[in-house]
Amino acid sequence: MEREDRFTPERREGKAGTGHKTAGKSSRTVAAALLIGAVLIAFAPLFLLKDAEFGGSDDRGNQLIETTDPGYEPWASPVLETLLGGELPGEVESMLFCLQTGIGVGVIAFFMGRFVERKKWTRQCGLSEIPDDCQTVREER
Repeated sequence: MEREDRFTPERREGKAGTGHKTAGKSSRTVAAALLIGAVLIAFAPLFLLKDAEFGGSDDRGNQLIETTDPGYEPWASPVLETLLGGELPGEVESMLFCLQTGIGVGVIAFFMGRFVERKKWTRQCGLSEIPDDCQTVREER
């Protein structure tokens, strides 16, 4: 009986509340503080360490290898550089990196969206598992 009460017409049309509190001022404050903190972590070194050289881990690795074993020869080479017969231009490397980042963000966003939809469907249907179609579950009752 209690489960049937959940499927009121207002609830089906999305007009009734879910019983959960909406994001209040404190959630916005926390989000803003986290965003400001992330920006400070990213940009503070640029202003605080004016004469510092910001090199990547590849540079540090090469320097360490040169100091510990000066006669070391790499046993592998980058695939694209081998196919093209030379180094990739910096613009192409940046483009490939951006493409890789975009694909990764797309995959993460897809799965996050799926989890949000799953949560929404389980709340709408009042079930612990997601059926193929929430409407068929309502009609069977």
